[in-house]
Amino acid sequence: MSFEYAEGLGFLINPKNVAHYEDGKVIILDRRIYPMKVEFVTCHHYTEVIQAIRDMVTQSMGPWLASACGMVLAAHEAKNKPIGQIESFLVKAADEIGHARPTTAAFQVRHMQRILDVILHALRAGEDIEQTALYFVNKILEERYEEDRTIGAYTAAMLPDRVRLLTQCFAETYIGYTLLEARKAGKEISLICPETRPFLQGARLTASMAREMDIPVTVVTDNMPGFMMSQGLVDVFACAADVVTLDGYAVNKVGTFQLAMAAHYHKIPCYILRNPSVSEPHIKDVKIEMRNPEESLKFFDTRTVKEGVQGFYPAFDITPPTLISGVVTSKGVFSPFDLRNHFVPVAEVVNECS
Repeated sequence: MSFEYAEGLGFLINPKNVAHYEDGKVIILDRRIYPMKVEFVTCHHYTEVIQAIRDMVTQSMGPWLASACGMVLAAHEAKNKPIGQIESFLVKAADEIGHARPTTAAFQVRHMQRILDVILHALRAGEDIEQTALYFVNKILEERYEEDRTIGAYTAAMLPDRVRLLTQCFAETYIGYTLLEARKAGKEISLICPETRPFLQGARLTASMAREMDIPVTVVTDNMPGFMMSQGLVDVFACAADVVTLDGYAVNKVGTFQLAMAAHYHKIPCYILRNPSVSEPHIKDVKIEMRNPEESLKFFDTRTVKEGVQGFYPAFDITPPTLISGVVTSKGVFSPFDLRNHFVPVAEVVNECS
């Protein structure tokens, strides 16, 4: 596959480097150690893909692609099962991969269901389920990148001609295409990335992505953006969201809420970039993932506190619609209070597929 649609995005967010399927293996770039090291994790069973997602080998859009490749791997594994067990094996794999992380489970379950439906149709038609799955995954990957480019174009169009853009965590192609489209439009754009403790996704990933695209980028500690806004050093705040509910709430990497509050106070636009083709109807339907609190007490493998000190680590927080200037999707830019009129609750879509 040519991946021409990813031209200009650089190494980190080119899909062939994020995760790909190859001859009975899923190969995933280990973002936990990038850019200090460029290493890949190789998964020989779909359960290893699940563990890689849970271990945060990949984040942001990474789990979407890794999980899709995991279904191709499951199809590969299923070919060696007795004929009467193949369908149940694939259904089990789709369910387990879809639930790898709790906060994004509703979206991921729908994602797996689409791929599962294609595989089961091929199985019943006597076709090669592995090759059918791989073709379909490559097709929806290209569609996803084109949708993300559209989101980036809508976002870039709202930016001033000279803009200091603050983001949060690692929005991958959403921000990547925003940077590309802004530059293509002749805008002078620079990026500000809070480091994003405890895994430093902003410092290691977002900043690396910007440098690979030759975009000026500044990394700041997580407690600096409020001061920067007060000094007129930030023009726009824009980030992705792992979940956008139809009642207008954005669930994203913990720290997003406080940045949205500061932006609102300083009258700085706050845009949430997400393509909620399906979404949870209410924020109460979203489960916030609580990760091992020990992860917040370390800097990589070095413990930074005395023994006996307790940690706390919600992976995500919740930004209410009152703080959001607009939700940018591939259909356009919407008020967070108007999403119900344009997008479908995830339960309705899953029911259609069941």
